[in-house]
Amino acid sequence: AMRARGAQATDIVILVVAADDGVMPQTKEAIAHAKAAGVPLVVAINKIDKPEANPERVKQELVAEGVVPEEYGGDSPFIPVSAKAGTGIDDLLENVLLQAEILELKAPKDAAAKGLVIEARLDKGKGPVATILVQSGTLRRGDMLLAGSSFGRVRAMLDENGKPCQEAGPSIPVEIQGLSEVPSAGEEVIVVADERKAREIALFRQGKFRDVKLAKQQAVKLETMFENMGEGSIEARYLPIIIKADVQGSQEALSQSLMKLSTPEVKVQIVHAAVGGISETDINLAVASKAVVIGFNSRADALARKLAEANGVDIRYYNIIYDAVDEVKAAMSGMLTPEKKEEVTGLVEIRQVIQVSKVGSIAGCMVLEGIVKRSSRARLLRNNVVVWTGELDSLKRFKDDVKEVKGGFECGLSLKNYNDILVGDQLEIFEVTEVARTL
Repeated sequence: AMRARGAQATDIVILVVAADDGVMPQTKEAIAHAKAAGVPLVVAINKIDKPEANPERVKQELVAEGVVPEEYGGDSPFIPVSAKAGTGIDDLLENVLLQAEILELKAPKDAAAKGLVIEARLDKGKGPVATILVQSGTLRRGDMLLAGSSFGRVRAMLDENGKPCQEAGPSIPVEIQGLSEVPSAGEEVIVVADERKAREIALFRQGKFRDVKLAKQQAVKLETMFENMGEGSIEARYLPIIIKADVQGSQEALSQSLMKLSTPEVKVQIVHAAVGGISETDINLAVASKAVVIGFNSRADALARKLAEANGVDIRYYNIIYDAVDEVKAAMSGMLTPEKKEEVTGLVEIRQVIQVSKVGSIAGCMVLEGIVKRSSRARLLRNNVVVWTGELDSLKRFKDDVKEVKGGFECGLSLKNYNDILVGDQLEIFEVTEVARTL
């Protein structure tokens, strides 16, 4: 979660990779978050002073992850450094500044401050404390802040060294006190004109929390993505997917199979693919990139499931590659077959059976529970074993045809194209409805 928020809060990501260890799982995770946030990378290959350092191997491994150095025709500067010896640090800073110039990264200072909550906590002595990164404008002590659904006047402000300060400009992190409650990490922070306005907006956001949550859920539903595609959004033309598999071979095979489904109109985008269980990190990445999570012989842990439910992230499980491919393909075509949901609505006991010529078996019954509808389907149970499933041919109360009979009442009925009914059998009445499926 911290890497995801960091990638979203920064303009340039410095990716530090050890020259001796090479690309590690956390490196791949950081790359995925940077790509999801659309932030350029500057790579610092650290520990080049160690005898076992192999910068060339690191370059090859990063190329495999889609991070290509400028010398190979890519966009990312690769700078060999040694944090211990101080080697290459000046070159690294120069490259960061050069990237900032190329990207024309500028922010106004003479304006109301805007920023992001990096971290927040509740301090027993100080109350709600939030670490804020100012992104534009200047934050001053005494300003009225709005952070998500919390608000308050800045009573105290500390710089990165823990020393009191009176103001902070763009790119400066500060710790502030004075908010009404602890804001969530990642919330946007803005300075507003007065307390009344801040309070109104905060209370409105608190009341709209459920609507916001539902909006997040829709944002990562597959059908919503394809509805948006009709609006001509360039972003919506990509179907982002995160894959977690039990073994490397399965992960690679599934990734390749899904990528082959791409068409000129809709492209499958593998945001992240790795081996292992589905974790909170994967869900946070799915939220950031609006991706669907696929687990191939891999499951989500309890914390990940809870986080996915809170944010409306779809997690789908498969153990056959073709099943995953077929469902993604059907969803891309807008032809995902609806799921049939069955609901038991009643239970009937057969108490008498009468044979009628040219009609067949007529059963005298008691509705034990629920309701029997003429249009419902039924299962004939004999000693709790299903011996027939089908439709009712008729439903009567005394001599009258009826549409339904409720629990506690007697009725007569016949089964469509079936006459082997015995006293003591039971009928389980059920209805089948179709529910639209999402990936």
